[in-house]
Formats: sequence, structure tokens, C-alpha cells
Amino acid sequence: MQGPVLVVGAGAMGAGIAQVCAQAGREVTLVDVDQGVLDGALERMRPSLEKLAKKGNIRETPGIVLRRVRTVLSADGAAEPQPEAVLAIEAVPEDPELKRRILKAMEGAVSSTALIATNTSGVPVTALAESLQEPGRFLGLHFFNPPALMRVVEVIRSERTTTESFDAAVALVRSLDRDPVQVQQDLPGFVLNRIAMTASNEAIRLVQEGVATAEDVDRGVKGAFGWRMGPLETADLVGLDVVLAARGGIFDQTGDPRFEPPALLRDLVDQGHLGRKSGRGFYDYSDGEGDD
Repeated sequence: MQGPVLVVGAGAMGAGIAQVCAQAGREVTLVDVDQGVLDGALERMRPSLEKLAKKGNIRETPGIVLRRVRTVLSADGAAEPQPEAVLAIEAVPEDPELKRRILKAMEGAVSSTALIATNTSGVPVTALAESLQEPGRFLGLHFFNPPALMRVVEVIRSERTTTESFDAAVALVRSLDRDPVQVQQDLPGFVLNRIAMTASNEAIRLVQEGVATAEDVDRGVKGAFGWRMGPLETADLVGLDVVLAARGGIFDQTGDPRFEPPALLRDLVDQGHLGRKSGRGFYDYSDGEGDD
């Protein structure tokens, strides 16, 4: 499926998804309700692309890639008509009602043959499908943060997704030079988040109970298991408020104690210590501590 891509939501994930699509040679329309967010998305893309170019990971110059990204300011977040788009994906905050509204608008903006997707990490894909007139072409495409560096994308089948749409989405992800993980059931947390959350929760509890420091936990995990980042470093990067919301959502859906947010995570968020974006989380970033 060659053709343009529509991305609604220009935050960290939406901007990253837009960059990945542009790197793969696709024209991208990036939509948001805030001009500052749109400007910031482009500003973040350039240094990311420059780093990738220096490492030889992209064939074109950053300027050529960026010219494929067109930003559109929309007062209500809805998309303008995109009849040539082959994929429309929302990357707005994890608010089910907001996502349903955006998905409905996206469906009206693209042709009847385009795939429609959500980048949610915690909202059931099947529940979001209820907002669409043609739920068979809707599914989850779960990119990981930062999308420009993380090569895996979960392709999640809802109860309504057709086999044709699912297979087309798998092929599209491969065309973006990403590795699709095929998730055949719409399970809370999908596949990789369920694995990562249980490991991360245990890491937080070990710090909470004074068994080991955050530094020792992260260093040990990276050294023993080959992770690029430790679970606590990763949580700080994503944002502890985002981590808490996602984890709490899955716990509420399942009641499974493996996903219950640890007290230390709740305490840090209550204190406003949200990770890198606030200057402090499991690490203190005010003087560079915790940076690689």
C-alpha cells in the first residue's frame, strides 16, 4: 500500500510516527489543535534525522525528509479531507471519548479503502471500533517511544478487523522499515506492554522496598539482559504520569495484581516528579544525572 499517511496528534508519538513514515518516502499530513505543538514536532524531527543521517541510518538528507511532512492546524483536531491517504492513524491522549471523536472524523476524511488505526497503548481497540461505520478496516498500530529508534510495531486485531485489513497493515508496517508483531487478540496491554509492565513494576517495587537503587536495577538489567535502557530510565523517558495512567488502566480492566501501579510510582506522580520532562523522576535530571 503505497501512498500518503494522515497522522492526528503531533505530540511525541504522533511526531515520531510522522517522521518514520516520511523517512520511508511517504507524504505525511500531521494534524493538531495547537500550532506550538506542531512547530515543536518539526523542531524535534530535525535533530533526530540529523543523528540518523550521521549514523547512515537514512539515505536522504534531513531536509528532504522534512519536506514530506505537512502540518495542519485544526481547531477541533479533526482532519481535512485526505482522499489519497492509505492510512490514517490517531496519536492523541489516552482518552477513549477523545479518540472515538477523532477516529470518526478521520473516517470521514479518507477514502473507503484506507486503513484507520489507533496508536493506543491501553484503550481496548475493539471498544474504539464502535465509533466507526466500517470497523473492519480499523485496528491498532502500536508504535513504541521513540518511534524513530524503536523498530517494533504491534499490529493489533480487534474483534471487527477483517483479515484483509490486518494483512495489509502488516505489509504497510514492513514498508516503513519496521518489524510488525502480530497480535491476534485485543488483550489489555497487548503483548509487549504486558511483558514490560510486569518487569517494570517489579523493578519499582525493589527500589521501593530498599532492595536496590534505581541505578543498580537499571545497570543490572542492561548488563544481564541486554536492554538498551533500564526499566526505570525508560519510565522516566516516557513520563511517570503516562506510565501510571497506562498501568492503572490495564489494572482496572483486568484486576490482575501484576499490573497494579506500585506505591512509589503513585507517590512520585503525586509530587510532580514525572521524569525527564519535569526534571526529576526515579533520577534527578537537573544536573545531568540519569542521562546517558
